[in-house]
Amino acid sequence: MSSNIEPEPEMSFLDHLDELRRRLTFSAISIAIAFVLCFAVSDKIYQILDKPVREALQKAKQYQLKNNIVQLQNISELADNTSFTYAFVREANLQGVTIPPGTTMPAKIIRKDGKRLAVASAPLAVGQKVIPEGFELPVDITEYTSSNDRLVVHTLQGGFNLYVKVAFYAAFVLSVPFLLFQVWKFIEPGLYPHEKVYVVPFVLMATFFFLLGAVFAYYIAFPRAVEFLLSVSENFQTLIEVNEYFDLIITIILGLGLVFEMPTVVLFLARFGIVTPGFMLRFWRHALVAVFIIAALLSPTTDIPNMMVFAVPMMILYFFSVGIAWIFGKPRTEEAVEEAEETE
Repeated sequence: MSSNIEPEPEMSFLDHLDELRRRLTFSAISIAIAFVLCFAVSDKIYQILDKPVREALQKAKQYQLKNNIVQLQNISELADNTSFTYAFVREANLQGVTIPPGTTMPAKIIRKDGKRLAVASAPLAVGQKVIPEGFELPVDITEYTSSNDRLVVHTLQGGFNLYVKVAFYAAFVLSVPFLLFQVWKFIEPGLYPHEKVYVVPFVLMATFFFLLGAVFAYYIAFPRAVEFLLSVSENFQTLIEVNEYFDLIITIILGLGLVFEMPTVVLFLARFGIVTPGFMLRFWRHALVAVFIIAALLSPTTDIPNMMVFAVPMMILYFFSVGIAWIFGKPRTEEAVEEAEETE
């Protein structure tokens, strides 16, 4: 009877290489097709990806205006006769006085000869010199708008290169179900017949948890990190380079997407008898260390609260995976395989 439940004949090394080549070829074709589709709408995809930083910039601007801390790029939004605290974002020279960046002074908006001006509303002492009240600040208000919530590119081809990267990663995400199917087909020859029927649950579950991780990164983890980074730069004019921003958000989204695959991997390893709940509980301390290392690598900040945003979900997923292994795990012995075959 055991002869009826043996895996398929063992493949040679060259057979494995040939199978790997086939699966990689199919995967590349699927990504290429998805790339063409995604590139046609890459600008719309980018608008979705840069939404968290635009919202964070708007929040930072509103905070500054609410607390009368106004930087160069926000002045044009103030009404006439508005008093505010002006922050120098770069070194300035007023009446022979060198003012270091980060210096703040009381100011207000006035209209003179039909022109809007920013003037000092109180004397400012710098060393032994004093900038008198009413002194016009060297700011042309008409030059500055609220465009600081737009990201910048440093090269002429920067925008095109960005859209190529956006289309590629979007194509990868769009192809995830098919890529997971190719992964399954590669390992399928080493499975017993009753184990091969798990292909649909594997693809659906892995896709669901990958998207769940991506959604968590986009709506919770990444916005928290961006708001923190902007809060420590409130005394500076923020010019965010678009490719650096994109590399950061895509690293976090894909990283957490892969991390959230933990329950899927554990479920099937436990189902195949490779991992047991006892093994996972025995090494939970090692897993905890690994979790914090991964969280430190994924988090763009070094503060503990933001790192915990990444670490806590991974810890929950680990112990959730222990429960999955306990419920669905079974030893992969010949007797267990015979029993599964008889049940079918």
